[in-house]
Amino acid sequence: MEYTISLILIAISAALINNFVLHYFVGICPFLGVSRKVDMAFGMGCAVTFVISVAAMLSWTLTYFILRPGAPLATWVYQSLGGAGESDLSILNYIVYIFVIASSVQFVEMYVRKFFPALYKSFGVFLPLITTNCAILFACLEIMKNVSGAAEPWDMGKSVTLAAFGGVGFTIAIVIMAGIREELDLCDVPKPLRGAGITLIVSGILALAFMGFTGVDAGLSQALAPAKAAEVLPVTRGPLAAKALAKISTVDAITQATKKIETIER
Repeated sequence: MEYTISLILIAISAALINNFVLHYFVGICPFLGVSRKVDMAFGMGCAVTFVISVAAMLSWTLTYFILRPGAPLATWVYQSLGGAGESDLSILNYIVYIFVIASSVQFVEMYVRKFFPALYKSFGVFLPLITTNCAILFACLEIMKNVSGAAEPWDMGKSVTLAAFGGVGFTIAIVIMAGIREELDLCDVPKPLRGAGITLIVSGILALAFMGFTGVDAGLSQALAPAKAAEVLPVTRGPLAAKALAKISTVDAITQATKKIETIER
């Protein structure tokens, strides 16, 4: 149950609260360049989501087994060759992640060109530019941080959840932006603000709007806390359980009375 709750919190945080585009401001190039039409923006969002998910799986596997300090496979090879201690190939993280992202993008480009030629032509140069989309590299680096430097390293499930819902958040942001820009084409925008100017202003307003999701993860964790406490407390009918429940109810009553007194004094 705790693992499922952590996956839900990671997903909501990556898609809405800490949106890659509107919170961390990564992936701005395709966000501004491919957000002129909703259908094209949705296709780009799906492509980025697929690439970022594949890159996350590959980067977690390589980081956990080869690149991180004390990685089992790299350490075994190092000790088999006569080395002492643990291996540390973390200096190769950036290079490996770039190769992983480039190969994933190449696979997506071949697939889209084969089965969706019209969509491939509409993407133009922006499809190969997914290789340089810093949102994908950012997701890989976040996975590295939570695998290498964390007390409890993330597993494959948490890493893929972060990447996939980060891609979903990117899709949400770029589709909303495309819908607004389609409406702006019908508006009388002042000449100095046409083009990139009004687009950046709208992006800032969207970022402010997404700030309204701040604290949702904390509220969800608090809402799920009673359920977790109920799971921890054994379901018994003995005297010890009765005393524990009586203490909990007494503390709750004192807390509520204190809040009422503070409200009356104010």
